[in-house]
Amino acid sequence: MTRILLLSDTHSHMDEQILKYVRQADEVWHAGDIGDIQVTDTLKSLKPLQGVWGNIDDHVVRADFPENNRFMCEGVDVWITHIGGYPGRYDKRIREEIRNNPPKLFICGHSHILKVIWDKKLGLLHMNPGAAGKHGFHKVRTMLRFVIEGEQIRDLEIIELEKR
Repeated sequence: MTRILLLSDTHSHMDEQILKYVRQADEVWHAGDIGDIQVTDTLKSLKPLQGVWGNIDDHVVRADFPENNRFMCEGVDVWITHIGGYPGRYDKRIREEIRNNPPKLFICGHSHILKVIWDKKLGLLHMNPGAAGKHGFHKVRTMLRFVIEGEQIRDLEIIELEKR
């Protein structure tokens, strides 16, 4: 069993509200727009971290993280990218690959809009945790947490940090 905290779009922001949930997780996954490498250095000092760079991230962050990160967590094939779209409207950059070789769990950020959608056509679960940072148009800072056990994704929770 692996307890995951999923966040995105921190835009250089890290605070105790986020870190409280980091400490409760087994792993942290960041779906891009990190903003400042100190954000992920802080996360790495507490828990194992998977992540990708986003469109606002500089050369320092891009040297530390890939654009696309595909890996296995227990029995679940996971793909994280920052700009990925959503079921029926995947970004053209990844559209062909996701159709030809869909993961079980597809994660992206960028929109600042929390979405969890089952893609019936491709048989995958799409997650976007919204935005955990304070920069952007979102009204509430959000993250997701869930458990992966074997091939199962379960116990999904929406975390609302605060209204901006």
